Amino acid sequence: MEKIFAWLDRNLIPFMTRLSEQRHLRAVRDGIISTIPLIIVGSFFLIVAFPPVPALAAAVKPYTAQILLPFRLTMGLMALYAAHSIGYHLAKAYKLDGVAGGTLALAAFLLTSLPVTVEGKGLALLMENLGGGGMFVAIIMAIVAVEILRFAKEKKITIRMPEGVPDSVARSFEALVPAGIIIPLVWGVRHLAGFDIQHAVTQLFSPLVTAGNTLAGVLVPILLICLLWATGIHGDSVVGTVARPMWLVLLDQNIAAAAAGQPIPNIAPEPFFQWFVFIGGSGATIGLVCLMIFSKAPYLRGVGKAAFLPGVCNINEPVIFGAPIMLNPLIVVPFVAGPVLMGVTTWFAMSLGLVTKPYILVPWTLPAPIGAYLATGGDWRAIVLVLVNIGLATALYYPFLKAYETKLLKESAQEDTP
Repeated sequence: MEKIFAWLDRNLIPFMTRLSEQRHLRAVRDGIISTIPLIIVGSFFLIVAFPPVPALAAAVKPYTAQILLPFRLTMGLMALYAAHSIGYHLAKAYKLDGVAGGTLALAAFLLTSLPVTVEGKGLALLMENLGGGGMFVAIIMAIVAVEILRFAKEKKITIRMPEGVPDSVARSFEALVPAGIIIPLVWGVRHLAGFDIQHAVTQLFSPLVTAGNTLAGVLVPILLICLLWATGIHGDSVVGTVARPMWLVLLDQNIAAAAAGQPIPNIAPEPFFQWFVFIGGSGATIGLVCLMIFSKAPYLRGVGKAAFLPGVCNINEPVIFGAPIMLNPLIVVPFVAGPVLMGVTTWFAMSLGLVTKPYILVPWTLPAPIGAYLATGGDWRAIVLVLVNIGLATALYYPFLKAYETKLLKESAQEDTP
């Protein structure tokens, strides 16, 4: 294990650390995370529109269209909100005006879509490119817009207002030249040249999205997240920065299918990992915490009691740093292998249709059985799968924890020996 830790420290950790600190990826991560409250609240309207109880479903069916409106204006506009937020965070990372960055990013993103004429209504913008399907375009256009803003600022290609002009007015005029570059540029490419930016970007990233919905695409992020945590790096933050846009595209496709009454297509949006793999937090540590509560080692028993309630809410920093798990050869093996096993089990359970594929994004601090039940639209079999996975993780942790417990007891006995 020491050789493995040394290899990770030499080869994987420096790259992942640089990746987590890269300003564009940080802006994408922060921008997408800022949309999650809207996505969570909007997603719950799907449960209201399609309740799991047949009698209730029949009662609300005449009102389905009205009930789904909040969902369509939150989850259905996910990329729209993300474009503004990513532009804001990236501009702030460059110490530029965040509002200008967000506004320019939003304008650039909207210009990639062609409005259509609705008879008797005028022009309308279709929502199909403004949700999860347009997420990659939102990211690209936000980066392009802010980079043009930065270039204009660095080269002093801006309109400077005299002293005494309010800051808000001065900042708006500083963004005037960048806007004069961005808007004609995107308009020329999309509307004059006829190059469909949305379609091109979707085709470019479709292999990545498809790969992310395979068994290998599930296991790779699980391995990376657990290995990074095992070495002391926040694995979810690093891997999620890269993978979350793909997970949101998969989630958007699932939600669209559910809203249309069609079969759920994708297994591996983010709720797959949240509720069926990382139960109790990264490494599926809820089973470990339960075992620690009954440990013969007083230290482990104390950490287990302190970490239990946070673990139920999927917060496991107390056990990761308290046990500790990081850089601990006796616990790292099940910490990595357990989620991999749970990922494989869940993948095949959903592939075979034994459990509904997740399509609802619910608050991540809920206990796993409740979260899994809601994420699958009220499938009781999801609760059973969660309990099975907890059992698998607990069984895998048991022999390794007993070995660690024996080690601690021996060390304690040696210290007490005069």
